Amino acid sequence: MKRFLILGLVLGLLVFSSLVWAGPVTINVIGMQQAAMTVDEMKQVAKEFEAKNPDIKVNLTFVGYDALHDKIATAMAGGAAAYDAILVDDIWYAEFAEAGWLWDVTSKITKEMKEDIGPAGWEIVTYKNKVWGMPWLLDAEYFYYNEEMLKKAGFSAPPKTWQELEQQAKVMKTKGIVEYPIIWSWSQNECSVCDFVAILYGFGGKFFDENNNPVFNDAHGVNALSWMVKTLKEGISNPASTVSTEEEVRLTFSQGKAAYALNWLYMYDLANDPKESKVAGKVKMSLVPSGSEDIVSSTINGSMGYSVAATSKHKEEAWKFILYLTSKDVQKRYSAHMLPIWKSLAKDPELVKLQPVTLPMFAKQWPYAHVRPKVPYYPEASKILQVALQKAFTGKLSPKKALDEAAKKIKAIQY
Repeated sequence: MKRFLILGLVLGLLVFSSLVWAGPVTINVIGMQQAAMTVDEMKQVAKEFEAKNPDIKVNLTFVGYDALHDKIATAMAGGAAAYDAILVDDIWYAEFAEAGWLWDVTSKITKEMKEDIGPAGWEIVTYKNKVWGMPWLLDAEYFYYNEEMLKKAGFSAPPKTWQELEQQAKVMKTKGIVEYPIIWSWSQNECSVCDFVAILYGFGGKFFDENNNPVFNDAHGVNALSWMVKTLKEGISNPASTVSTEEEVRLTFSQGKAAYALNWLYMYDLANDPKESKVAGKVKMSLVPSGSEDIVSSTINGSMGYSVAATSKHKEEAWKFILYLTSKDVQKRYSAHMLPIWKSLAKDPELVKLQPVTLPMFAKQWPYAHVRPKVPYYPEASKILQVALQKAFTGKLSPKKALDEAAKKIKAIQY
């Protein structure tokens, strides 16, 4: 009997020892190092989570937006469990879900969560009536302008249409206030498609029709791209726009080398930070102009969500971290560069006090945000359009021929 007791004690100690030596579970999380929460803020949130959950360690990886999709796709296509939680753009959910790369969390979404986030938020992470993650970032492009330059040029208000912007920019250039009044993110990346969509809908056009047929090459689309090309030819748009991403736009604007810019919400705080910007205190926001007086405004919906990878060996732990990252408390405290997904926080007195400009601006601009098609082949379609836009910008093809070519190629890859 004593022998069995000793044996049981030894086995118990071995099991306990193995648990102790096993240490905390490590979850690998991949995000981006531009827009939304900063890298430092994400690291701080991870530390907070680890303190509350000592059995889970968070390993963070950050890449630029333009590298994020391929980084995730390469890992997932190989069947590796490289990541447990991944940041997914709205336009990738169809592709990732169809590929079987995402964990279905439909059953984990409570009634309270559904109601307080609302349809616009859930639309980001929903595909074929299943929920594949948690909304994390509700974002749109905003119109930024340098108020001091505007006043020097003799204008009392920012432009409401792109044509008015063109007129104001020409005055600024003529008066020598700034060499290139406008800076854009028109490099051969997704950023150029985002700007094009914002301008396209502002000219009365749209990306696809109700049957997912490309229609961005109709008269509205040609007018939109023709206007974009014209601003480059007239020298009011910085020629560096064709090789610039959002970060180059922010830096150029913050250096006082542009009067106008289109960018995501994160730019407002940084452009008004004296440590980051030479124009701090002069940066204002207004509704994105349109190409027609009949259209109030038009912008691009650039929202994202966090999802658990289907290959993860620690799905529950990864989901627990995502719930903490998207919680009301965290989103309220880290609202400087992104606004909360929760409707109940929109009128929170403390948050309104913290974000007196961006919170009301979001409410004004969000109704005019347009989404890109949620189709599995979107990444391929986007790359086709990116090339077409560059051909038009560089004069290799006319705007009409460039868009017609893109539409034909996209039609050929549809499935």
